Amino acid sequence: MLPPQSLSISDFDYHLPEEKIAKFPLPQRDKSKLLIWKNGQISEDVFQNLSKYIPENALLVFNNTKVIQARMLFQKPSGAQIEIFCLEPEEPADYAQSFVQTQSCVWRCLIGNAKRWKGEKLGKEVQGTWCTVERLESQGETYLVRFEWDNPTLTFADILEKCGELPIPPYLNRKTEESDKETYQTIYSKIKGSVAAPTAGLHFTEAVFQSLREKNVDFEELTLHVGAGTFKPVKSETLAGHVMHTEAISVRKSTIQKLIEKEGAVFAVGTTSVRTLESLFYIGLYLESHPDPSPEELSVNQWTPYLGYKVQGTRCKDVLSNILDYMDRRNLNILTTHTQIMIVPGYRFNVVNAMITNFHQPKSTLLLLISAFVQGKWREIYDYALEHDFRFLSYGDSSLLF
Repeated sequence: MLPPQSLSISDFDYHLPEEKIAKFPLPQRDKSKLLIWKNGQISEDVFQNLSKYIPENALLVFNNTKVIQARMLFQKPSGAQIEIFCLEPEEPADYAQSFVQTQSCVWRCLIGNAKRWKGEKLGKEVQGTWCTVERLESQGETYLVRFEWDNPTLTFADILEKCGELPIPPYLNRKTEESDKETYQTIYSKIKGSVAAPTAGLHFTEAVFQSLREKNVDFEELTLHVGAGTFKPVKSETLAGHVMHTEAISVRKSTIQKLIEKEGAVFAVGTTSVRTLESLFYIGLYLESHPDPSPEELSVNQWTPYLGYKVQGTRCKDVLSNILDYMDRRNLNILTTHTQIMIVPGYRFNVVNAMITNFHQPKSTLLLLISAFVQGKWREIYDYALEHDFRFLSYGDSSLLF
């Protein structure tokens, strides 16, 4: 089999007409269409009937991240508009700590119109509070930006709420509307930190959850803060030239215990949940030969799965037990680290047995992940969806892939 770095991205292209992109969600979340791919066969239904296709006692794993109002606009005295897009916290580097900072913090950001901003402080008044931004050093395409505000009773979370804008995906080609504040969040979102929604979860309603409970389906949550890199198309001819984005993940000890208990019946809701769950497997493998690393040393590199690990015959529950042992030794209830994992054709799935996901952009790492999961049959699934009026991308319809 060819090494993943040599895969040609042109093999993962397809024509997506503009009218197939859902610019807005349906009025009722669970009325979206559902494509089911099982044993190589395609069928369709509506999402509110999801429980018909989930076996009793299965485990559904959700990403409970919450999208922050990460886009902020400032104006220079010349009139030039500078857009600041918060990616991840730098000082302090912990999300929860950063959101409760008062008066000052530093974030890694993307800057729109960066050439027009030489780094001088820019400021504006927001509901009686004076906020300033100062550009610090640049690192590749990103910059460190210091935020300061003169009201000590406000946290940075409050500042984003007052000053920021919800960053809907760029491919929607429209401005954020007030309704997006609700419709671009899952109903179970809790932990602030994402700049994009885990969109497979947007279809879930309380009625869908209730129908799943009636089949004794278990639910677990983890957190992966979705970065802007999720929208970054692969521009190099082969994967060797693409740098996968790194994202923060948090998984509770009780979730890992449940994954062991439910081995073989794990349904991931969204590609972010898939990437987190599969990262756990490689963290467990790493711990077999490195019993006492720091949490940051557990970070999963984009090419880690392809480094020749012997996974054939390795039992998932044994590998995940290594993580439980590590957490016991360190008195941890939550494992927090980062993942850059890149899942491409040829990848062997170790934790996830089925996934719920939307329909993704051409030439995207998300489409590569789908192709890996359906053994290369992505094109027939997407052709069916295009021919049967499925709606694509973040606000589009859903699929259940076994």
